[in-house]
Amino acid sequence: MSARLAVASLAARAAARLSRLAGTGGGTTLPGKLLWKLDPAAIDALAARLPHGVALVSATNGKTTTTAMAAEILGDGHRLAWNSSGANLVSGIASTLLASPDAELGLLEVDEGALPEVVQRVRPRALLLGNLFRDQLDRYGELEHVVERWRKTVRRLDAETTLVLNGDDPQVGDLARERSDAVTYGLDDPAQARPALQHAADSRYCVRCARPYEFAAAYVGHLGDYRCPACGHARPELQVVGRSIELRGLESASFELVTHAGQTRVRLPLPGLYNVYNAVGAAALAQVLGASLEEIRAGLERFGAAFGRFERIAAGDKTLLVLLIKNPAGANEVIRTLQDGGVPPLLLVALNDAIADGKDVSWIWDVDLEPLLARTERLIASGERAAELGVRCVYGGLPEASLEVEPDLERALDRGLQLTPERGELVILPTYTAMLALRHLFTERGLVKPYWERS
Repeated sequence: MSARLAVASLAARAAARLSRLAGTGGGTTLPGKLLWKLDPAAIDALAARLPHGVALVSATNGKTTTTAMAAEILGDGHRLAWNSSGANLVSGIASTLLASPDAELGLLEVDEGALPEVVQRVRPRALLLGNLFRDQLDRYGELEHVVERWRKTVRRLDAETTLVLNGDDPQVGDLARERSDAVTYGLDDPAQARPALQHAADSRYCVRCARPYEFAAAYVGHLGDYRCPACGHARPELQVVGRSIELRGLESASFELVTHAGQTRVRLPLPGLYNVYNAVGAAALAQVLGASLEEIRAGLERFGAAFGRFERIAAGDKTLLVLLIKNPAGANEVIRTLQDGGVPPLLLVALNDAIADGKDVSWIWDVDLEPLLARTERLIASGERAAELGVRCVYGGLPEASLEVEPDLERALDRGLQLTPERGELVILPTYTAMLALRHLFTERGLVKPYWERS
């Protein structure tokens, strides 16, 4: 370790300790920001010290859960540098590497916008690209802009890097033509497909000739089995596949995982088709990193939800179920899963417009809220944009008498708990920063541990 890196690391670790003692919550990013300022090459040096290299995961939806699933699979055999708190910008990744001096393998989720720089710095052993949905257009721009940056990044990958791609996403699957040895994954179960693309689906048109795709199966948004009738561009052949899927409401899912090493039945303790996608992606990455089929199955079956993503939290004799919503595709899948499990009579929905959420909240008009609004009995709208959310709900058919607007999250939470019967469950649908604010409340009330104390 260079003298400059040693001094910068000591200063950054001291800043982390002070931040935690002060209770500011900056322990996940502040050390990395300071380290980066003191030594811009620190990330490169810290990553190079990991004997088993670095694996990166990026996607619009599901990267936190996919990375956490991979960590559960790989954690028994490796000491991991894993950004489990979800701090996925360059500063958060620097903090993770700094806080893991004895790690052997880096397992890092990466913000889709930060990916090019992170790849350049850590020179990954494996890179998983999961999906691209419309998200925070004010930060990232249209999907075509993001995928072009990803394509340039893929072209600059080291020859030794293994590329893992969700072949069911037309934009992502098309990156396989840049690397003939790319590992592709996806689903193959037409029984779970939607009858047609949703109105908010993103990648409807061929990435090569701009004609409309034909979908033999559409699973989540535009993810599915697609083919262009004009030029023939189609989903690549899948090497890791989820088949024979069974969804069990809000409780669990199971599927047949098919790989080159064989196949096994996985009983996933998470609901929803999109969590099957997360699990198949995690399986593909873990296999690339050397995990056996049995290790993959066992890891997925003991997995607990990543925070805020179908996470159940005990609150006295009641339960909180937190389901993150951050863009139309993700929100629609949460709604689909709630419909399958039975729409709850009470919902707390929290909409924020911080930078990390996206300042433009017009995306809520692309979410298919109507099936929920037709069946729930009461909805509490909260967050910084609670009023706009309330308007959307009323226009979607919710009777005004069934709507409560409470912008203050703590008061909204207390109201929701007050209305929840004993041994009942309060379902909460927050956007990203609303979810973080709620977790801060949960921590203050002793319901969960702070990020840096979680085991």
